[in-house]
Amino acid sequence: MRTRRELVAGLVGAPALVGLERKTERPIAGGFVFESQERGHRIRDKAGYGRAAETRRVPVVIVGGGMAGLCAAWWLERSGFRDFVLLEMEASAGGNSRFGENAVSAYPWGAHYIPVPNTESVLVREILTEFGAFVDGQWEERFLCHSPQERLFIHGRWQERIEPEVGATRADHDEYRRFTERVAEFRATGAFTIPMALGEGKFGGRLAELDRMSFAAWLEREGFRSTYLRWFCDYSTRDDYGAGGGETSAWAGLHYFAAREHEEKGPLTWPEGNGWLLRKLTGKLGRYIRTGQMVRRVGREGTGWRVEADGGAWLAEAVIFAAPTYLAPHLIEGFAPLPSVQYSPWVVSNLTLAGVPDGAGEVAWDNVIYGSPSLGYVSATHQSLRTRIERTVWTHYWALGGEDPRRVRQNLLASGWEQWRDRVLGDLRRAHPRIGEWVERVDIYRNGHAMCRPGVGMRRSDDLRRLREGLPGLQFAHADLSGFSIFEEAQYWGVRAAKQTLGRIGGGEKKADRANQRN
Repeated sequence: MRTRRELVAGLVGAPALVGLERKTERPIAGGFVFESQERGHRIRDKAGYGRAAETRRVPVVIVGGGMAGLCAAWWLERSGFRDFVLLEMEASAGGNSRFGENAVSAYPWGAHYIPVPNTESVLVREILTEFGAFVDGQWEERFLCHSPQERLFIHGRWQERIEPEVGATRADHDEYRRFTERVAEFRATGAFTIPMALGEGKFGGRLAELDRMSFAAWLEREGFRSTYLRWFCDYSTRDDYGAGGGETSAWAGLHYFAAREHEEKGPLTWPEGNGWLLRKLTGKLGRYIRTGQMVRRVGREGTGWRVEADGGAWLAEAVIFAAPTYLAPHLIEGFAPLPSVQYSPWVVSNLTLAGVPDGAGEVAWDNVIYGSPSLGYVSATHQSLRTRIERTVWTHYWALGGEDPRRVRQNLLASGWEQWRDRVLGDLRRAHPRIGEWVERVDIYRNGHAMCRPGVGMRRSDDLRRLREGLPGLQFAHADLSGFSIFEEAQYWGVRAAKQTLGRIGGGEKKADRANQRN
């Protein structure tokens, strides 16, 4: 079966959504969610904070409760080391895997699937096995994406698959074939892997030049002129990196296609997206997690580190910095800026619908509109086993690439909810002219630093090297260390940081026994 990363399609079954007769547009409720910009800007502006009155000691502090921080905690705990805390600024952990829930369904606020992992993605298989998604060598059928998986609205109609086919010429198909062959050649080098660090030793020579040009420039150099293929490649980089082919490196663009097995099943998905895995991790690790704890400063103290946070200070032998790395120069005393680490802003909207708009056909899990600046929408009720679904939630994704990210973030903060509601509905009207008759509510998440974008030269940058090296007693753990934001990379760097930390402070029985007594 296919995923978007392949140029071959396959289908599996899904429940039909029922369209109900509507005649007039309805009032639409909603608002912004996760509005924590003010606190973030206080970090950026280094707003004055006094020294914390209360100080506690703990061997390890994890800063940041996204997937990298949670996976670092997961590895420490399963290794028998339980004397640590995880500090999270927001009211709930999860980062880009957070989710929401209403009377209709749970739904994602960011990451909404995990591709079925290659055999080399050992850690991903381990965690999915632990939580029941992989049992006796088989993937849980309930979690494999039902059919229809993907569709594209193009030239006034829906087609199966996202690669444009309606109106495609022989020249387009020839370029599809040639592109697939080139991807297979890159896959065969072994340099394109997930996690990416596994292929690091094979990335050199002629492959290294791929980091020195944009994906769009590589396509041009290789003679790929098909408008359809160029759109599909640009859509793919916007989907994973939040930026188009002209803003991402050729290495990153090709990695999107070449890093997965050709006959990959899946993906694995849930109504709440990767929030399913978040539930499992926070359920297991809840006693270590301190939410609402904005870290203000991380500095050396003696041979260890002092971490100042809202709830007081922590003196630690070691720190795992698992927050987004753009925060590092603002929080870690003396840490130089990271100019090559750029973040793409996103807008994610969850629309609660009274039914499916007339003429929408059978809604797929992933629904994309050709030529749209957005990434389309996924259906939260797609995995339901019910045969009749009258209400649903659509999660609409809009990656704001193409301009200077700082300017985009400023404009994003200056815009109101009504403006974005209307933009989202206007985008959906391309395929669903009567969408306003069905929408009951639109909730919107403005994420100014949604994901790291792997720009030209980033993979071999000094900034990435510094992050991977870390500091004495401080290890970085974030998907940013790969240059792009997917769960497998976040998990890899989180576990790597946990292993290095245990190696530094010793994860033996004495420390574990002491932690057990304390807890």
